Amino acid sequence: MSGLDKEHPLHDRRKGLILPLAIVIAIVASSTASIFIRFAQHEAPSLVIAALRLGFAVVVLAPFALSRYRGELRALSRRELLLAALSGGILAIHFAAWVTSLEYTGVVSSVVLVSTAPLWVALFSPLFLNDVLTRPILVGMLLALSGGIIIALGDSCQFNPGLVCPSFAGFLGGNALLGNFLALVGAWALAGYLMIGRKLRSGMSLVPYIFVVYGAAALALFAATFASGQSPTGFSGTTYLWIVLLALVPQLIGHTTFNWALRFLPVTLVAVATLGEPVGSSVLAYFILQEIPAALTIFGGTLILAGIYIAAKKQAP
Repeated sequence: MSGLDKEHPLHDRRKGLILPLAIVIAIVASSTASIFIRFAQHEAPSLVIAALRLGFAVVVLAPFALSRYRGELRALSRRELLLAALSGGILAIHFAAWVTSLEYTGVVSSVVLVSTAPLWVALFSPLFLNDVLTRPILVGMLLALSGGIIIALGDSCQFNPGLVCPSFAGFLGGNALLGNFLALVGAWALAGYLMIGRKLRSGMSLVPYIFVVYGAAALALFAATFASGQSPTGFSGTTYLWIVLLALVPQLIGHTTFNWALRFLPVTLVAVATLGEPVGSSVLAYFILQEIPAALTIFGGTLILAGIYIAAKKQAP
């Protein structure tokens, strides 16, 4: 168990300084995912990318987890193993459902629905985790969710010469209904993943937890990949390089840092912080892909940052 996991006044002060920085690092690292995925998608299907992302992460973790945490892994109770495996399966559902939703519905509908995950966390964590839904967290969550919706609109609407957005009929009609439902499933799965992680992280060290969870998610995603008739082999070295970077930066640094923070922060706050990813992605896309964000995207990003600040202001130890 790391020094930061120990309860001691000095460690509490260190956490008070480190936690805000860690959240920023997690957001920045997670924001690179869309860039790496964009490059990898030139050759590889999205489901394959998701499976390899988790698979490479587990391969990197395995030597460290099996050498330094072998005893703790063996000491995990059956209940802890089952919950960790369930968390991994739910994480796989999140990736699979959200990616698949984009085949049936528009980006705006998918992003708006999957970004409701913090709302479901806020609604259910007081029931299952006894977390207190404070006014700053509630206000911050609503601001961040509003910002996420505005960013989605900014990405999908056109300004030539007027504002043209998808119709409500298009949101509900035909295959879009299936896609919208899958995006909502992705939001429910992400909420469940975060809540289970909050419960397990109170008694498990970080490395054993993510090793089991990421491993279960990778197995589930590879099973889905093979079941859909897709293969994880046959791509160029460049494509695999992008996926390795996807595993190292947004997964092992970004997601793992969020999982580390679950031990010390309310799950609702961590969920709200994940909404900073669209802001970081927009900034990176501007510099790397020369994608200039729309005015709505800038405005939505400002709301997300304000929401994260309000929610986090009085939560760090």
